[in-house]
Amino acid sequence: MGTTTGTNGRVLRLGVAGVGSLGFHHARIARELADVRMMGFFDPEADRAKEVSAELDIHAFPSLEALLGAVDGVVVASPTKTHAAVASAALERGVHVFIEKPIASTLEEADQILTAAGTSGAVVQVGHVERFNAALIGASPFLDSPLFIESHRLAPFTERGTDVAVVLDLMIHDVDLVASLVGGPIQDIQATGVPILTESVDIANARLTFENGAVANLTASRVSTERLRKLRIFQRSGYLSLNLAEGTGKYLRLKQDLPALQALSGADASSGRLAPDLESIVETVPLTAEPTEPLRRELESFRDSILDGTLPAVSAREGRDALATALAIEARIMSHVADTRSS
Repeated sequence: MGTTTGTNGRVLRLGVAGVGSLGFHHARIARELADVRMMGFFDPEADRAKEVSAELDIHAFPSLEALLGAVDGVVVASPTKTHAAVASAALERGVHVFIEKPIASTLEEADQILTAAGTSGAVVQVGHVERFNAALIGASPFLDSPLFIESHRLAPFTERGTDVAVVLDLMIHDVDLVASLVGGPIQDIQATGVPILTESVDIANARLTFENGAVANLTASRVSTERLRKLRIFQRSGYLSLNLAEGTGKYLRLKQDLPALQALSGADASSGRLAPDLESIVETVPLTAEPTEPLRRELESFRDSILDGTLPAVSAREGRDALATALAIEARIMSHVADTRSS
């Protein structure tokens, strides 16, 4: 397990707290990153720790304290309810923290993390991995004040993530994405949802209206028979269709030279002239980016924030804002259910 040293000669000693489904992949990727020395991980489940240590050939620390004493930065991939405690323990030691989404279970816990980060001065980045999706990276040069965004994030049922409702498990990805794309405050939230297989909401829809007039319609389900992660963005300059599952997309926009459209605008129904077809007035631009694993891009950005002093790609404040919106959506869903039952 080699480590490549950058031009500044610095190496980030990195560890992982929690090696469940997602934490395992953080540990796997961290072993391979330039300028990173993967020190090991801590997981309270002894059997899981032994299994991952053998499979990835990395050290399993006996305690969180032991791990934090050996690293400069830590990935917090433990259950959401433990994020505040683990992140705070790391920040108190001055250890930089990458926290998987959602940043915490409650706003009070999120504020605890923000306060600890402010005191320590350490880097805190939140794991909203879709920011690093190749489709979003390919779309970025063409994004121009979106007016309407529609997302569908559907997944079959698994036990992973069921410690929180689908809004915090899945929809929060798109909550963060649309907030970053629109770039303005939310004015109104409408939402509905129902529990299907768990005691919390398993399928949900939310409509977010922003102060600048933009609207986002989000649908998330963890009881679907198919997997789907799509984002559609409408703006004055055109329409972007992104397949987040495949990391691909396309941008449809009006052609620059449009004699056919000009002719149409001057014609009337009695002229007998045929209307131009869509292909004659619209061009399709494929959206591409280097096919790098989004989780790898994400960890590289965390490394760069620490070693090069760049701003984190998703700050703790942005993570808290996404949580606040997600919790507001959940609250609106519950009030909608109450309204329906009382009618």
